[in-house]
Amino acid sequence: MKILSVETDLIFIKLKKPFKTALRQVSVVESIIVKLITDTGEIGYGAASPTAVITGDINESIIGSINNYIAPAVMGMDIEELEAIMQRVESSAVHNTSAKAAVDIALYDLFGKRFNIPLYKLFGGARKEIESDITISVNSPVEMAEDAVNYVRNGYTTLKTKVGVNGKLDIQRVKAIRDAVGPNIQLRLDANQGWSPKEAVKTIRAMEDLGFDIELVEQPVKAHDIEGLRYVTQNVETPIMADEALFSPYDCFTLLKERAADILNIKLMKCGGLHNAQKINAMAESCGVECMIGCMIESKVGIAAAAHFAGGKLNITRADLDAIDLIAKEPISGGVELVGNKLVLSDAAGIGIKSINYDGGAADESPK
Repeated sequence: MKILSVETDLIFIKLKKPFKTALRQVSVVESIIVKLITDTGEIGYGAASPTAVITGDINESIIGSINNYIAPAVMGMDIEELEAIMQRVESSAVHNTSAKAAVDIALYDLFGKRFNIPLYKLFGGARKEIESDITISVNSPVEMAEDAVNYVRNGYTTLKTKVGVNGKLDIQRVKAIRDAVGPNIQLRLDANQGWSPKEAVKTIRAMEDLGFDIELVEQPVKAHDIEGLRYVTQNVETPIMADEALFSPYDCFTLLKERAADILNIKLMKCGGLHNAQKINAMAESCGVECMIGCMIESKVGIAAAAHFAGGKLNITRADLDAIDLIAKEPISGGVELVGNKLVLSDAAGIGIKSINYDGGAADESPK
């Protein structure tokens, strides 16, 4: 099964409502769909979404990197040479993690199809269903509390609340949510690098004193501030999770060596795909550190790949794959299906994508 051609398409998918964090606001998912076409007629599907404020990648850079650097590196190779192909992908360009992730996902999709096995079984077969949280965007305390109640009514038992805009107001936001949903719903916070180390400690300690019972706080300080992240981790009781501070396996090594975080958040768009995700998870597991599988605001192709990875690994103890439930109208079938707050994995070979409507419900198909 040799790779004969690589195609890219850009699709746009509307969200149910704007997604707001301390870093950005998004109303439409932009997703670059990658197709690897082989001499046997099989197609491997991958995808990437631009997240300039996190990865630095935009649509033009992702498409350009794939077409001009990654595609020529993998053309003509047999999918059974997966390790050699991944070395070529990794060395084709520095950074460009979203572009690499899109091709990486398509390669693993083909690898699963070559051996007729769904990826979650290829990665270890730990589970077929993944329970996800749902994210509450940064808004007024009243609106966030209303969103929280609606999500709980829809079956979610874990809520991830965006904070990081203002420490004092963040306390009001979380209080409003906790009062609205009661003590039995699990709350996670994501500051998206929005606090200074001292502000983070002050804010988290205040929430601890108020009895908000927060499961974890994600990336409270700037991504580059490993010392600050460690300071927060060592000075609060609430577990701290690294997100934007973790891109590569080397970043994972640094975070573990410095004991800078209690939990690690793996996102395929940050680490370059499933190949590096496995390395990060294995390193963390060896050190007794659990991982979450997360996502960007992205299409179902990337969500399916992340869910299959989580389905294979017991050390992935948490999932934040809610982008699948933020989309107004799903243009992609197969791969994974959302049932309540659980993602049920396909048993089709690879990631199991069946079809893609390139209109996406938000715009006409963009030219290649």
